[in-house]
Amino acid sequence: MNCFIKLNFIVITTISMCSTFFSCKKTTDTKDFQAYFGGEITNPTSQYILFLKDSEVIDSVKLDEKNRFFFSFDSLAPGLYSFKNEPEYQYIYFDKNDSLMVHIDAKDFDNSLAFCGRGDQKNNFLMELYLKNEADKNNMFSLFEYDFDKFNSKIDSTQKANTRFYESKKEEIKWSEDFDKFAKAALDFSYYTKKELYPKVYRVRTGKDVYEKIPQNYYDFRKEINFNESQFSDYAPFIMYVSYMLNNKSTILYHNHLTEVDKELKTNINKLNIVDTLIKNEKVKNKILNNIAFQYLLEDQNVVNNNIFIDKYYKLSSDKSHKNEILKIGNAIQLLRPKFELPIVNIIDTNGKMFSSDKISTKETVIFFWTQKLSSHLEATHKKLLSLRQKYPNYQFVAVNLDKDQDVWTKTLAKYKFNGISEYRCTDFEDLKEKWAITKVHRTIILDKKGLIKNAFTNIFDVKFEEELK
Repeated sequence: MNCFIKLNFIVITTISMCSTFFSCKKTTDTKDFQAYFGGEITNPTSQYILFLKDSEVIDSVKLDEKNRFFFSFDSLAPGLYSFKNEPEYQYIYFDKNDSLMVHIDAKDFDNSLAFCGRGDQKNNFLMELYLKNEADKNNMFSLFEYDFDKFNSKIDSTQKANTRFYESKKEEIKWSEDFDKFAKAALDFSYYTKKELYPKVYRVRTGKDVYEKIPQNYYDFRKEINFNESQFSDYAPFIMYVSYMLNNKSTILYHNHLTEVDKELKTNINKLNIVDTLIKNEKVKNKILNNIAFQYLLEDQNVVNNNIFIDKYYKLSSDKSHKNEILKIGNAIQLLRPKFELPIVNIIDTNGKMFSSDKISTKETVIFFWTQKLSSHLEATHKKLLSLRQKYPNYQFVAVNLDKDQDVWTKTLAKYKFNGISEYRCTDFEDLKEKWAITKVHRTIILDKKGLIKNAFTNIFDVKFEEELK
């Protein structure tokens, strides 16, 4: 079923349930800031629903015997919040006296989510725009190989369609100016992110440089962005955009005198310095600095450079609460260095048999990752690995699925013929993420003949990837 048709169907279903939980026509008292949030979640992954503001839990409730939950707030300031049934989460916006109910199937968290009640229209708009952006992101995989004119034409066309959708809903719902900040940000930052991504991804995918072909006004939109908007400090569309923007602004194009690891250090020090100059709001600045630190420490494998980077990070960040976490990540990554054994995690095969990860490697091995949510990536990675298998028969190719549902995984595999690739699914993503530092589905791990790490931080779509197999 088309995800947008599916969303409309769930909205109707959810509305019919509202009267059994709380009235969708709650009388508004303009003298207070009371708010209510409740709902039902099928196939929950946790028995608790967390309610958060700026990533901090402000309340939690346990699901009842019917997997329902209910929050009552005597005073809730209007603004953007989020709720979580770990590990999944989504945003929710409250205006004064809003009362909202939500229905979710955790097996398909985002696609199944629909709101009902006072304030439902604007929240359903955010979800629908989010799903549009996710569907568009999934279809963007091959777009980054297009020449500049074709790429630009494609993303401009999509942005115009999404803008028409945004404007029609804004006129229909007549939402507040504060909410419009987030609605417009969700619209624009998705578009801006594509523009930032293009030059680097194009170079990785094709081996060609497109920077000189980009017109001077290509990045003019940056001038319109308020990088000190404190309300965006925990808003994913903004944080993701800034990350890719910094990748571009800090790029060192000509570096014959630098090794690759030293270039990465200099690039990321550049990022820290740009943030220090560009962002003055302490809350936003610390959030971005933390993201830079996480990303760098998950990519770089040079101990000396890591220490130089962390020293610089400490000088610029005032966020004391995250510094120990940054150190922990740095220490954990040391266990993924070449010639080390890959930390053990549990995986499961298509027959439901559990394995220890140290038992799957019988020779030189390439381990890659995929999720059913990114179907184009699923197909592209398997197609790439099948071609590599023909060229490098001495290697074993192992696919690790990151999804939670065994049935969905096996049914997805049944649609394809990936003969020659060993298929497994991780049983505990949080454990895998912690031990293998998996934060990106595009990560690839290479093991040598002894099962020791050869490279734990590579990418099969890098133009130099095959050099690592020789």
